[in-house]
Amino acid sequence: MSNGLDSVAASAGRVRRGARSAAKPSARATRGATPRRANARASRGPSPWWGRLLVLAAVVLVSAAGTQAWVALESLPVKRITVTGALEHTRKEAVQGMLQSSLSGGFLNADLQHMRRQLEGLPWVHQATVRRRWPSSLEIQVIEQLPIARWGANGFLNHEGVVFRSDKQGNWDSLPLLSGPEGSAPALMARYLRLAEILAPLDLSVKELRVDERGQIDAHLATGLRLVIGSEHFFERMQRFALIYRRELATRVDEIESVDLRYARGAAVAFRDTSQVAGL
Repeated sequence: MSNGLDSVAASAGRVRRGARSAAKPSARATRGATPRRANARASRGPSPWWGRLLVLAAVVLVSAAGTQAWVALESLPVKRITVTGALEHTRKEAVQGMLQSSLSGGFLNADLQHMRRQLEGLPWVHQATVRRRWPSSLEIQVIEQLPIARWGANGFLNHEGVVFRSDKQGNWDSLPLLSGPEGSAPALMARYLRLAEILAPLDLSVKELRVDERGQIDAHLATGLRLVIGSEHFFERMQRFALIYRRELATRVDEIESVDLRYARGAAVAFRDTSQVAGL
């Protein structure tokens, strides 16, 4: 019995010693691990800083190329100026010549807004538009002033009541003459347009329209008739004149000197024959 137990104990001891031997690595295996780790580090390749340097160098090259291209574009001259628009009083050569001093900086540096203001400073230019057209042209569109009436000695009024002046000779007598204090042009132009609208169905037209410092408005018609309109109720008074003219005055227009509309009702009519005066 004791011999059997001794055999079991001896076998268990050999098993434990074998397990301890398997768990403990050999010195040779341990010594061989160091070269493998070194080889792994060597296989990782170059440092990541090299990649960053390459990217930075590429950015610098691209920036330099872009700068050179921009400098080359800036130096491009304007080779052609095209002027369009229905021009009657403005010469295309004058427009092109005026802009030459603004083109010294080249195609891209040309100040288009400054050029537009230069052109709109010309007497007969109402509006100008300046555009670039690649690669080296400027396109200019000009809208001329449309004179609606004369203003003073050598001035004109456009449809907005803006005064512009010109020394250009022409047959301007067919345009009505408007006059008034400084700053009154826009309001007087509005009155003229309304007056012309009311008189057109009566086959009458305005030759001269004036406003004085007190705001009193007088109109002289092409027939020689004078209308004293006053400073108030402009539209109502002109409507009243149209009604009276159709009923009473149309057949005697050549005999009438003036019609005074400064009344609450009716009008005072003065005839060329001074012996006749009528209140209507």
